Amino acid sequence: MARTIPEIQNQMLLAIASDTVLSTLLTSRSATAVFRLMTYIVAAAIFVFEDNMDTHKTEVGTELYNQKSGRLPWYRTMALRFQYGFALVPDYDFYDNGDATDEQVEASKIIKYAAVNEAQESSRVILKIAGETGEVLSPISPEQMEAFEAYIEEIKVAGVKVDIINFLPDRLFLNLTMYYDPEILASNGMSIINGDFPVNDAIRDYLKNLPFNGEFVIAHFVDRLQQVPGIKIPNVNIIQSSWIDPAVSDYGMPQPINIRTIPVSGYFTPMGFDNINYVADVV
Repeated sequence: MARTIPEIQNQMLLAIASDTVLSTLLTSRSATAVFRLMTYIVAAAIFVFEDNMDTHKTEVGTELYNQKSGRLPWYRTMALRFQYGFALVPDYDFYDNGDATDEQVEASKIIKYAAVNEAQESSRVILKIAGETGEVLSPISPEQMEAFEAYIEEIKVAGVKVDIINFLPDRLFLNLTMYYDPEILASNGMSIINGDFPVNDAIRDYLKNLPFNGEFVIAHFVDRLQQVPGIKIPNVNIIQSSWIDPAVSDYGMPQPINIRTIPVSGYFTPMGFDNINYVADVV
């Protein structure tokens, strides 16, 4: 771990003071004495070097951790490295991009989000993925999925079954009661000053900042609503979610979220805000 500049400088000054020749330089207690300024400059340079070494060590450690073939983080790393329209170097798990431009390479990386888990009931790796459409999370197309499946089949560890989840987002059904300040919000939740709907925006913001395949926690969700200007008491009546059922290739019946849940697809989309009721709190 990098030492601080004062720590390095103090060690230098102690070394100077203990040297019979160099100790003669200690002729002033001034903070701007030449020898003190010189030791500060050297200490600052040493600090930058040590700090860079710490950063390098962390980066190398992270790279090695994610590159160990067969570990769950490795599957995520490889999913994000997939390039649609490019072929792997034969018998290897990397691409030779040849004359492709940086723009072409970047555009080919269609997997923007990935999360990996191991199935509890069987020896399977569950790989959840999503792309982006206009900066909104979305599944990749069937043609892209076919290419991605072939890629995973080629690079995966032999004998390991990998289930790829490329679903439409889980649907989130919200039934809320917002006790609001009528001096700040209108009866429909609109901001009197700005004309926007801050509760709706807060919900979108919470879901946008939820990590891919991250937990939706009702307590955290309420905490976010509590921060909305004009909202005094946010109350959850019921929150439900539904997800794609592969057996019928459609959404199943909405199920209640009691405390927290992880979306099956890896992400949520709110199904409107019509069931958010506003009650003026004039107490």
